[in-house]
Amino acid sequence: MRIVVLAGGIGGARFLRGLKQAAPDDAVITVIGNTGDDIHLFGLKVCPDLDTVMYTLGGGINEEQGWGRTDETYLVKEELAAYGVGPEWFGLGDRDFATHIVRTQMLDAGYPLSAVTEALCERWKPGVRLIPMSDDRIETHVAVTLDGERRAVHFQEYWVKLRASVDAHAVVPVGAEQAKPAPGVLEAIAEADVILFPPSNPVVSVGTILAVPGIREAIAEAGVPVVGLSPIVGDAPVRGMADKVLAAVGVDSTAAAVAEHYGSGLLDGWLVDTVDAGTVERVEAAGIRCRAVPLMMSDLDATTQMAREALTLAEEVRA
Repeated sequence: MRIVVLAGGIGGARFLRGLKQAAPDDAVITVIGNTGDDIHLFGLKVCPDLDTVMYTLGGGINEEQGWGRTDETYLVKEELAAYGVGPEWFGLGDRDFATHIVRTQMLDAGYPLSAVTEALCERWKPGVRLIPMSDDRIETHVAVTLDGERRAVHFQEYWVKLRASVDAHAVVPVGAEQAKPAPGVLEAIAEADVILFPPSNPVVSVGTILAVPGIREAIAEAGVPVVGLSPIVGDAPVRGMADKVLAAVGVDSTAAAVAEHYGSGLLDGWLVDTVDAGTVERVEAAGIRCRAVPLMMSDLDATTQMAREALTLAEEVRA
């Protein structure tokens, strides 16, 4: 079985851990990772979502945070702050710095991001093939009003520094329209037996991947089951502040509304949490097969069962 997963950060990475347990032993899992969260800091290329997947599946993630390295120290960050060099709001740890240094050196030497990611995964051995959505530079920006002035900020500033404390007027993946899918992305989609959208942010994670020309079209034309899991439970995001960016694109923060946002032209199946069982009929009326199952990734067993439910629904759709 060949499984393709479109993954953002924490939610996507944790779901993948369960999927590896749920999938058949001979399954080949290809992860198309979001790079819209990427940012240049201290002269280094930082890829938060790619690294979160790599660290989580490779056993190096800070489990409590869900991002960054375990057993981390922050001596370099403290020294930079002592020199007055910012930004101080983005917390890169010493171990994490090493990853970004290696990545930046390889990029400067002329290697594309996809090749660099493959090389980094040689150390972590995540057990999946991790491919960035594009080798081209794409950065998600958010339009906000600050101090009475409307301006655009990098998504990381909106999410980490501002904590999404102000409304988002628009979300724009800058550079996406001119970008191309990374080598292997379209081929993986074309060869897939099932495509999964994990409970990642539908706007700035999965949505940004779909914004790269050719990816949405390839998924819609793949002719295989496409199944998603709702990141909204009980009309609220399971984690993070997805409701703020959903509002920016005119989508209500409900499991049914997110399914309709993806649409029946893309999704064949949709899993909602049991607390949202009342929305199943609405989703199916939109032409998307829907089931209500527990969707809280409280531990590996629960996450594995979620993945099994997604694969089961995919087989129902196929039949």
